[in-house]
Amino acid sequence: MRVAQQTGAFRHRISVWASLVLMACTFWGPPSSATEAQTSTTLSVQDLPREGQETYQLIRKGGPFHYEKDGVVFGNRERILPREARGYYREYTVRTPGARDRGARRIVCGGSVPQEPKACYYTQDHYASFRMIVDKN
Repeated sequence: MRVAQQTGAFRHRISVWASLVLMACTFWGPPSSATEAQTSTTLSVQDLPREGQETYQLIRKGGPFHYEKDGVVFGNRERILPREARGYYREYTVRTPGARDRGARRIVCGGSVPQEPKACYYTQDHYASFRMIVDKN
């Protein structure tokens, strides 16, 4: 009977210890949300790949775009970008050399006037992460 009591006490101590470690990792871990972690970095227009710079300039000019889906509403289903009303964001393809399809690179811009976006974001991994584009002009 005494061995069973010791085993139960040992299991209790292990579970308490594991809970404390988990709480500490949560407290001192990465940023509190995926949004903060994935949109906190920026890049300048000049730091975009050449094809991204071309797409960004086409957005500012209102086209013409290379792909039929360029300019369609981006739903932000991943909820990585700041929440806005449906229709606020539009997506544009950044050509990928050698790709037979649209590839994974996109620029997503938000604002009521597509040629004058309030904010644009670049993703090279098909919406898994975004970097805010900073136009230093």
